[in-house]
This record gives sequence, C-alpha cells and structure tokens, in this order.
Amino acid sequence: MSRISGLISEQMSLQRKNRTLLAMISLVLGITMIAQAVLLAEVVQRIFVEKASFSSVITLLGLLLAVMVIRTLLFYSNGKVGLHMAARAKTNMRSAVLQSLIYTSMPSTLRGQTGGKVSIALDAVDEADQYFSQYMPRMMEAAMIPILILIVTFYLHSNTGWILLCTAPFIPLFMILVGLKTKNKSEEKYTQLAEFSGTFLDSLQGLVSLKIFGRANHQQQEIERSSLGYRDATMSILKIAFTNTFMLESIVMLSIGIVALELALQLLVFKSMAFHTAFLILLLIPEFYSLLKNTGTAFHSGRTSMGAICKVDQMLAESQITSELEDIGQSTSASNQQIMKSQHTSTTLDQSTPLSIELEDVHFHYGTDSFELQTGNISFQAGEHIAIVGKSGSGKTTLLHLIAGLLKPTSGEVLVNRKVLSESQQSAWFRQVSYITQHPYIFAGTIAENISIGAGRQVSTAEIEQAAEEAGLTVLIDQLQQGLETVIGDGGRGLSGGEKQRLALARAFLKRPTIILFDEPTVGLDLHTEQVLQRSIALLSQKATMITVAHRLYTIQDADQIVFMDHGAVVDTGRHDELIGRLPLYAEMVNVQQKGGIA
Repeated sequence: MSRISGLISEQMSLQRKNRTLLAMISLVLGITMIAQAVLLAEVVQRIFVEKASFSSVITLLGLLLAVMVIRTLLFYSNGKVGLHMAARAKTNMRSAVLQSLIYTSMPSTLRGQTGGKVSIALDAVDEADQYFSQYMPRMMEAAMIPILILIVTFYLHSNTGWILLCTAPFIPLFMILVGLKTKNKSEEKYTQLAEFSGTFLDSLQGLVSLKIFGRANHQQQEIERSSLGYRDATMSILKIAFTNTFMLESIVMLSIGIVALELALQLLVFKSMAFHTAFLILLLIPEFYSLLKNTGTAFHSGRTSMGAICKVDQMLAESQITSELEDIGQSTSASNQQIMKSQHTSTTLDQSTPLSIELEDVHFHYGTDSFELQTGNISFQAGEHIAIVGKSGSGKTTLLHLIAGLLKPTSGEVLVNRKVLSESQQSAWFRQVSYITQHPYIFAGTIAENISIGAGRQVSTAEIEQAAEEAGLTVLIDQLQQGLETVIGDGGRGLSGGEKQRLALARAFLKRPTIILFDEPTVGLDLHTEQVLQRSIALLSQKATMITVAHRLYTIQDADQIVFMDHGAVVDTGRHDELIGRLPLYAEMVNVQQKGGIA
C-alpha cells in the first residue's frame, strides 16, 4: 500500500498547480452554494410570508440567477481540472510503463504473457482515470464545502449543527469499509483481466499449432474459463457499488429526516425559530449530505482505480527489482571492473569501418541455480567472420545476446575496439549492430515500412528498393500488385520463412551495420532459398564483422574463427583445421555433419 501511495503521491506532486486550482474553485463553489440558499430563502420569505409584490424581488431573482450560473460554471471547471489531471497522470504512468518495458533486461521482457502486459499498459492505466477525474475533485469539495455549511448551520441553529456533526461520520466510515472491499475486488478483477488477455493473445498467435495438435477446443475452454473469471470479478464490484449506493441513500435520507423533524418541532411546536431560518437550514442540509454522498460514490470509484494503479505499480516494481538484482550481480566484481575501466577508456564508434570485439572473462547467469555462461578471454578482429558452434543448450544464443548488448554480463567486460562502451553510447552501439534471428519479427504494415525500420532515419523509396534488391526480395515484390506498398499482417502473416529472412536482410542492407549477428538464419529453409540468403549475407558482410551461430558445415569451414561451446562454457577457439586436430568434441560434431546427421 505504501508503494501505491508513493506512485499516487508522485503523480500528485507533479500537479500542484491543478490541486491549488481545485482548492480555490471548491472554496468559491461552497460560497456560491450558501449564497444561493440564502437568496432563495429570502425570496420565499418575502413573497410567501411577507406577501411582497413580485416586482420588489426582481433584483434578488437576478442575483439568484447569476449565482446559479456561477455555481454551474464552477462545477464544470472542477470537472475539467479533474479531467486534465487524469489525462496528465495517465500519460505519465503509461510513459513509465513503456519505459520499463523498453529498458528492462531481456529475461524480464520474455517473462510472463504479452497480453497481460498490454492489458496493464492500456486498460489498467485507463482505469486510473477515475481516481484523478472524479475522486480528487470530490474529495477536495468534501474537504471544504461541508465545513462551510456546518459553520453556517451552527451559526443559525446549534442543535441542527450537532445533528450534522453526529450523523455525518457514518458516511465516511461506511465508505472506508466498502472501499477496502472494493480495492481487493478490483485487484482480483485486473488479475483476471490480465490472465484473460494473455490467454487470448497466446491462443490467437498459436492458433495454427493448436489446431494441428488438436488442442483448439481445450484452449477455447481456457479462454472461456478466464473470461468467466473476469466477468465474475467485475460483477462482484458492481454488486458492491449497488450496495454502497443503497446504504448511502438510506443514511442520507434518515439523517435529513432527523433534521427535518427537529426543525418542525422548533418551528411548529415550540415556536422558537423563524420560518426564514428553518427554510434556509432545510436548503443547506441536502447540499451537505449530497456532497458527502457524492464523495462516497467517488470514493468507491477511487478504490476501484486503486486496484488498477496497484497493477501498474507492481509492473514498475518488478522492473525496478530486476534492475537492482542485476546491479547487485554486476557489483560482485566491482573492484576488478574498476581496474578494467581504468585501463580501457570509453570509445567513440566509427560508423564506416568494421569493429573488433573482445570478451574479457565474461560471466552471466539468468538467476540463482539457473544456466550460467562463462567465456574466458576471446577476441574477434575487425572484419572477421566468426562461427559459434555447439550442441543445443550450450549457450550460443546467450553469447550472441551478450555481444549484441541485449544482456549485461554478471561480471567481466565486453570491449569494442579495445574500449568499454559507456551507457551513453548504447544508442550509438545499436546503430552499428544488426541482429537477424531464425524468426525475425515482421510488423503489421507495408513491406516498405518494415524495411525502413532498419534505417533509423528517413529514407527514400529508391534506397528501400535497392535494399530489397540486394536482399533478394525483388522477385517477390514484382509479383505483388501493390509492390512495396503491399500490406502484411503482424508477425509476417502471408510471408514464408525465407521471405521473412530476406526482409530482415533488407533492413540490414539499409542500415549498413559494422557488426552483423546471425542466429542460425538459414535453418529450416529449402536449398534454393538458403543459397539466395547466403549470397545476400556474403554481400552484406563484406565490410562488417560477422558473427554467426552456425550449424551448416560449409558455413563453419569458411569462418575466420570458430568458437566452440559446451554446457555454457567456451571450450576452444580457432580455425576449422586447428580445432579438428585438437578438439575431439568438435571433430565428432563435424563427423556427424559429414554423415548427414544432426550436430
């Protein structure tokens, strides 16, 4: 709860001007409410009690109309300020969520369901609207206007003031009891929503696999189960809301009845009160309880929003904890790294020439008792073609992620041109790197838009066409009626595996990187497609340092240097003929390849 309060306090501290404006509007709104009641009571007193002519109260009616207009404008202004606060708070929170998703580590990014994260970034942040647009304006009004009315009531008739003072606390007390229940139910609701969103998105993305393996009906039942769970959680909140409204109305009606009874006794039985005073009090009392009742309804909405804010804060907290754990892991060898950094000052990246890369005793692990990688000291010279080989699960892809900068070493250093990359140079480093995986992600949009992502700048149609030609996409594009403007689905729906790989290569041709990383890009492709890709890769890597996770023997044999990995460790490095002679595990892998087996 303290963390949630901290998140709300952070947002509120950014909106001090709006809060001050709310307080001023609420104060003036309270004054206009009292003024309206006073003017209305005076008009009724003169016309119906004193039998004055209508023309004698024209001025009072004009003032009453003016006060009512001002009150309406102030109430509207209060709502507008609340909406402005909500819009700004949602923008800040959504920005924080997106920043946490962008800058979190790869293990954290891959953890959990995508649909659940999308649900928090969109639905949960949107639900926080009510806290700022309704709860805060109503609470500001409740903090000022009832006190003003209470002061006026005590001045007019102390007995009524004491009745208000004794009955009013029942409303906030009931609000607190209901609000605590609402918050718990709201958290349950967003847990169910995240589960439903994640299950639905996973099912949609894997629909083909589900049908093939005969699991479509089972997954349909899972979606139905999570959908019903979300429905039940939502209905529970509505049930609480209806109960809350009924109880508040009952308390308000009972309290107004007690006040009316006391005033009737004073006015008709004891004859100790003037009609003007009694009528004025009767006009103010409903305003008093109405404000408290509206605050109760807003409090319910605020508690619902708190459940949503809790989910947002939980995501931010998990991201922060992961970052802190990574920092702790990196600090285990802080003294050694300080020595390294003193020896290797930061570098300025040259975007026109290949770069050398060195790994100095790099260690990495995903968590306690999990896979661990260690490299020893290895170096890749500028312009070399490197092949990383080993059995499945040996750590090849993890090593590639460390080189790419997608993962941070637990200890040790990754050097570029013998220099340590500083945090400020990370963006410049990513501009130098292209990373092409087995399954590159293709976004929903046109082919041209997907290729131009690789440039990181505004590019012309001619540049896109040239990159597509160099990547071997020309034949495909010529077959399409709209050419480069052909729209493809998210994930590359409508494209084959080879076409996706060529599109990814076109991005790299447009970018012209000095470091190219391949994670088994030709595995599973037919021979013709693989040959097309290999020609494009050879052309692309002429002026770059290329590092490939390789399985094909011809790719391995042609490499300038081979890195052989086993069980998370770099066992040996060298050329093909060198490793054949001194490393039995490598020789065995090559022998299996030559016989047509799987390494």
